[in-house]
Amino acid sequence: MKIGFNEGCNRFCENHSVLEDLDLCEKYGFDYIDIQSECLDREIAAGKYTIDDLGAWFADPKHHLKMLSYNALIFFNMKQTQEEKDAVMAKLDQIIADCNKLGCKMIVVVPSKDMKERGLTPTRKEIREDAVAVLKEMVKKCEPHGIRLSLEFCGEPSMTINRFEDAYAIVEEVNSPLVGVTLDQYHFYAMGSGWDTLEKADGKKIFVWHLNGTEDMPCGAYYNNDEKRLWPGEPGDCLDHKRYADTLKKIGFEGDVCTMEVFRPDYYKLSSEENIKKAAEVTKAHVAKYWAD
Repeated sequence: MKIGFNEGCNRFCENHSVLEDLDLCEKYGFDYIDIQSECLDREIAAGKYTIDDLGAWFADPKHHLKMLSYNALIFFNMKQTQEEKDAVMAKLDQIIADCNKLGCKMIVVVPSKDMKERGLTPTRKEIREDAVAVLKEMVKKCEPHGIRLSLEFCGEPSMTINRFEDAYAIVEEVNSPLVGVTLDQYHFYAMGSGWDTLEKADGKKIFVWHLNGTEDMPCGAYYNNDEKRLWPGEPGDCLDHKRYADTLKKIGFEGDVCTMEVFRPDYYKLSSEENIKKAAEVTKAHVAKYWAD
């Protein structure tokens, strides 16, 4: 099992820089990085570096670190006007161009949220049908570039796709080798996704596995949010990490990477180097404990 770092862990550390993260992730033994679009957009706008600078880093043969995913194209579904729909596809075009420069073959796509604020009350069926249609159009753009799409359900009540079983049903209906699911342990827990569905899933359809722990919060509570995440195994972590690992092995997960992703404010008080070093230590310990066999 290889290890990856998601910049959610350190995106608000002082003087954050994606370009610096590449060097630090390589220094502390990560194999992959999920680059966060939030960091990328913010820092390119500030002139810290360019996409071409990052592309040159990855193209340099002395570096072994690879980009696992562009994380993410957010709020891709349930658009109501043609202008909104066109904007999503234009954003996808831009991300594909960036991924080609970065050697990246995966784009995480995140569902829309806050339908109530838009005067909408879509059913699960309506959400599923819309997501399937949009993802099929996205596949047409990604296929010539060999880029895959990984749908990340997000475990909060306001998200249109907030449980594993819903995301998995969408992926099954799209029925493309280029479309799979991002399984984030926190999101799985936060809205009570069903273990029965995960245990029967085709592991080949799980493209990305986000590793994290979390405090024991009520399912769906307004205060049960990303800030409650923990390094896995930290005091207060309630997740059954053995069950996640054993289930992924059983169903044939082939991603061969677990990517650490936490969004805890206390961790942002660390320097980026301290944060990445800690993330590497915890991820390596997790792999040694649950994937040694």
